[in-house]
Amino acid sequence: MIGRREFITLLGGAATWPFTARAQQPAVPVIGFLGPALVMRQHWLTAFRRGLGTEGFIEGQNATIEYRSADGRTEGLSELAADFARRRVAVIAASGPLAALAAKRATQTIPIVFVSGGDPVQMGLVSSFHRPAGNVTGFYCIDTELVAKRLALLHELLPGGKRIAVLVNPTNGANAEPTIREVRVAGRALGLDIQIFSAGTGDEVQAAFPALSSWRPDALFIGPDQLFHTEHTRLVALAARHALPASYPQRDHVEAGGLMSYGPDFAHFFHESGGYVGRVLKGASPADLPVQQPAKFELVLNMKTAKALGLEVPPTLLARADEVIE
Repeated sequence: MIGRREFITLLGGAATWPFTARAQQPAVPVIGFLGPALVMRQHWLTAFRRGLGTEGFIEGQNATIEYRSADGRTEGLSELAADFARRRVAVIAASGPLAALAAKRATQTIPIVFVSGGDPVQMGLVSSFHRPAGNVTGFYCIDTELVAKRLALLHELLPGGKRIAVLVNPTNGANAEPTIREVRVAGRALGLDIQIFSAGTGDEVQAAFPALSSWRPDALFIGPDQLFHTEHTRLVALAARHALPASYPQRDHVEAGGLMSYGPDFAHFFHESGGYVGRVLKGASPADLPVQQPAKFELVLNMKTAKALGLEVPPTLLARADEVIE
């Protein structure tokens, strides 16, 4: 038989059970998602969430994602990354080379998973592709290395075009410098006259077109850069207004009415990066997750835009296209 004192003790202990159980429940991990601009790439974020789900983490259920965008202002990335570091989020997912660098400067301990077009070894993000070391790993989308191939495809589409205007973002040297170097080398090999134009903000993108149009180029080559991804609708509209055939680094531009693009499937990489983040949340170390590179690139053509420009796309180019937008 239980005495009065034992009963009160037992009852008191029972009263604390719900609170003890609640205290022992694991905290929902917070993922900090950082990029210069996120709004116009919702399909990438959807792919990221799906990849996270493959590892059992569902946003709003057992994981929280806090999205932070610098709204196209790269100088705001450092402050946003520092805020994530102060709050000690579980993982930082970084979109773009500048976001990845800002995250690494902000923390040497919080895991970082990036999706970037800049070479992560040359940028100092990781020690090597196979063994990243440290707290950083991710997905290298190889866009500056495709400059020569993209220029060759543009030349194939416009064999008579000799003057090519190239637009780069001078504030992002990690992309601008290799783009300028590669496009000049490839241009000489193809016998093209290359002229470099610069734009580091949305307003400068707008202002660049009267200047480059006055040079009377036969075509426009858009360098790979987060700013130009953010400004893709403006770029496409300006190219159409000035009747300039243009080559872009991503399919988003072509879907918005641009002429042609050649590059990796970024949605696929964001899906895979979500999976990496899920693995890190389960305890994997970024140092043990190799940096991944694309195995396939896609050529996308917009035939409606080609017709509007009075261009006849060579059948050989059409046959090689991964997608043709009519």
